[in-house]
Amino acid sequence: MRGYLESDLGFYYAFGAFIIAVFVVGLAAFALLNPAGVGTIELVGLSGGFFLFMLVYFISISVQRLEDGDSF
Repeated sequence: MRGYLESDLGFYYAFGAFIIAVFVVGLAAFALLNPAGVGTIELVGLSGGFFLFMLVYFISISVQRLEDGDSF
């Protein structure tokens, strides 16, 4: 695992997974603390926007990996 995180791209992938985990835990905590706080439309918009952001994030990592010729 340590060798995986020593490369830049491995770190970026791990950081992306961490951000996804923080988002999911945050949504779960918000749903537990305030169940009526977020409606379906807001939740779909928030989750859809986050999905698009993470999609662009991982695509940019893949493009950089192709440019550098870096492989794990």
